[in-house]
Amino acid sequence: MPTVDIDPDELRDLTGHEEKGDEELKEDLFGLGLEFEGRTEEGTFELEFAPDRLDRLSVEGVARSLRYQYGDARGVHVPSPNSADWTIEVDESVPDERPYVTGAVIRDVDLDEEALESLIQLQEKLHATMGRKRAKGAIGIHDLTMLKGTAATEGNPTIEYVGVEPDGDQFVPLDSDAEMTPAEVLETHQTGQTYADLISEYERYPAIYDDIGLFSFPPVINGRRTEVSTDSRDLFVEMTGTDQWTIDKMLNIVCYALSARGATVEEVTVEYPDHDLVRPDLSMKTKTVAHDRIETILGIGLDPAEVIDLAERSGLEAEKEENEDGDLVYEVTIPPYRVDVLHPLDIIDDLGRAYGFNDLEPRYPDVGTVGGRHERSRLERAAREGLVGLGFEDLLNFHMISEEENYDRLDVEPGADVYGAGEPATIKEPYSEDFTMLRTWVMPSLLMVLERNTHRAYPQDLAEIGFAAAVDEDENTGVTEGRRVGAVIASHDAGYEDAKARLQALARNFDVDLETPPTDHPTFISGRTAAVVIDGEEVGVIGEVHPKVLVEHDLEVPVSAFEFDLEALR
Repeated sequence: MPTVDIDPDELRDLTGHEEKGDEELKEDLFGLGLEFEGRTEEGTFELEFAPDRLDRLSVEGVARSLRYQYGDARGVHVPSPNSADWTIEVDESVPDERPYVTGAVIRDVDLDEEALESLIQLQEKLHATMGRKRAKGAIGIHDLTMLKGTAATEGNPTIEYVGVEPDGDQFVPLDSDAEMTPAEVLETHQTGQTYADLISEYERYPAIYDDIGLFSFPPVINGRRTEVSTDSRDLFVEMTGTDQWTIDKMLNIVCYALSARGATVEEVTVEYPDHDLVRPDLSMKTKTVAHDRIETILGIGLDPAEVIDLAERSGLEAEKEENEDGDLVYEVTIPPYRVDVLHPLDIIDDLGRAYGFNDLEPRYPDVGTVGGRHERSRLERAAREGLVGLGFEDLLNFHMISEEENYDRLDVEPGADVYGAGEPATIKEPYSEDFTMLRTWVMPSLLMVLERNTHRAYPQDLAEIGFAAAVDEDENTGVTEGRRVGAVIASHDAGYEDAKARLQALARNFDVDLETPPTDHPTFISGRTAAVVIDGEEVGVIGEVHPKVLVEHDLEVPVSAFEFDLEALR
């Protein structure tokens, strides 16, 4: 899950609740769905948040949500932007692969160190999430006083979004003192090398010019001339991308964050060759939600006044109406910074949080039977208890992963004849490049946890019983699904024998016959790897993780591991 660093003192200041202690703040944040993950070295809160609520990627957004929760703010707030004074002119030379641009001017912003750090963090978090690591949308923020716009026919200063030759005009990029062409930035600048793959195949590179010259090279890097500092008071925000809706919504989130600092938002005219736009687009959309559905989902009775109150305390607005069938419904208005409201259930979730999920009283459903634990669940629970009894720490990881994590980093070829190499069930339109497929085995997830825990003491004995899937044309759904038992042992003297001893003990607990004949697997060391055969059927693999896989995961201690199909223990 994405995390964001929030200074609790700044959060208290922005909410106006200086009396809130750290523990009380943590409880309030948990009520919003933000989980406390610890403190950074600087003492700020590290919060894990649901990736759908991108408006909470900054302290300003979190503070706004808390103010609604505290009842200090109600309903939908929309900044009143000033009329456009600047124009972005889109030239026909702009690369077809990245044709869209949007922007806004921010006036009279007070950027102290904390505010600037929050803005930079918001920019990078939006890049990583909604911007798909800048591939779908990239943000450039500039000191407006350093821009000189060409006078347009209407009198507005104008900047141009154009396509340039790779070896065209030079500019000084951020973190550099030398003038470079766009091609030189991609070849020699550290940031340019990081994002070179995004545009290196373009015939012409996207660039933004003012009357002085090139000052932005999206989606790679800004020019040093327009660098923002704590002395900046007026900002020019531009965003380019492959989708107009995406960059417009990213712009709204940034504008709301800066508006919370007391800044004034000013519109920008975007002139395409065949049409004009005025941005930011702060228009609002509405969703219709039935009263009966709200009560059914939340399991409580509410009168219309309570529903409207809960909506306003969620930063929404609701008006009750009757539909054509005479049923009570609500027309709910959604603010421009909310990119997550796609369905009436999203609104009901907001209403439930405003009511307080902890205040909902549990009750048995009105059905003729009482549920019980499924046989598969009993088996899973018994196996988990067995692993914990053998000294493993139980984990719960995401089922979604990327092809790189699932295959490449473990030296496995998709479709190869080895355990865990099944053909991936991929997501057609993934929201993030980090989660593009269902994992085919749990070992990649366990190694990712070890990679993130290198700062913790060893030994680290971790285990997971988790979901995995692979394409299988013989299945009705086209995908075979199952539960896998995976475990890793990381310590200075971890070896094959350590993993086998634990596996043998687990097999004895379930009274199954275990054999471990030698085998080869690219993730493990040859000669220190075996197949897991239970009751005569090959169901997994065990061995010492190969050094190149350890290096890939920045691990400096040996790791032994095993993984097999849970159903083999039945």
